[in-house]
Amino acid sequence: MPTTKTAGREVVSLDTLAKQKRDALPEPTTYELFGVEFTLPPMRALPFELQEKVGDLNDIVGVMKFVLGEPKVREMYTAGYQMTDLELIAEEWQKRSGLEPGESLASSAS
Repeated sequence: MPTTKTAGREVVSLDTLAKQKRDALPEPTTYELFGVEFTLPPMRALPFELQEKVGDLNDIVGVMKFVLGEPKVREMYTAGYQMTDLELIAEEWQKRSGLEPGESLASSAS
């Protein structure tokens, strides 16, 4: 890990490690449920600003609106998605993201 000394302080560059971690993430996954197709990135690839924009990372509707956009979420409403469907999406998203069962999006962001 490269380090540099600047004006008496050491700076550790994490660029290489960050690139390795990002490169190791799974590819985005495309799902289809009740005629609605949508693609979700791995949870750990979500932008840092998600926490600020959504607030509570357990707010699955807020997260889905941020990730998929309002029109796609409206399409899900129109298709008649139920809470159990959102649970199924969350479970599969976790699995495909390489998270342990029950590990929340909030814990992956920390």
